[in-house]
Amino acid sequence: MKRRTLDFLFSVGGLGLAVLLLVIGIVLTSNANFANDYVRDQLGAQNITFTPVDQLGEDEKKVDCLVEYAGERLTTGKQAECYANEYIGLHLKNMAGGKTYADLGEPQSRLREQVAAAQQSNDPALADLQGQLAEVSAQRDTVFKGETLRGLLLTSYGFSEMGAKAGQAATVMYLGAALLLLLSLAGLVHAFRTPPSQAFAAPTSERVDTAV
Repeated sequence: MKRRTLDFLFSVGGLGLAVLLLVIGIVLTSNANFANDYVRDQLGAQNITFTPVDQLGEDEKKVDCLVEYAGERLTTGKQAECYANEYIGLHLKNMAGGKTYADLGEPQSRLREQVAAAQQSNDPALADLQGQLAEVSAQRDTVFKGETLRGLLLTSYGFSEMGAKAGQAATVMYLGAALLLLLSLAGLVHAFRTPPSQAFAAPTSERVDTAV
């Protein structure tokens, strides 16, 4: 095979791969932009604002991200992660002693049974039991809302991280496309400089002199 032909084949193949990587990079960039815009719009619509520094509690001031984002509107995935894990998570832990919505279900059911039994027997402890039930029910309702919001915020954070990873992958694709383009152009230049008759890895003849 002629050396020039081989150079042309590799150069054209490299250009094809460069175009393919460029297209993949454009698709990944589009996905990254969509994820970032979607997260920003959805979080911004919630009108959540971080508590100002002067209004943070002692435990909250120990959290770096709550101090960093203090007073800002929540619009990014990183902010959503901070608000969900550090702000909501801290308040939920302090509110019900770390118990979750599922954990509070058992004491709520037990108190309901006790209230029903006290009503039938006219137990003088009925008012106290009803007060305990109301307190547990309110805690469970608040914890449910907090856990739901926390889950939604963490979902937005995960979506934003997928967008960030897509942006990083797009950068790799662009760099790969640029490298292949340069190599292909170098191959074309080499092809035009190579004599048309030059063969690739042509065998060389050697004269062997033997002495008799």
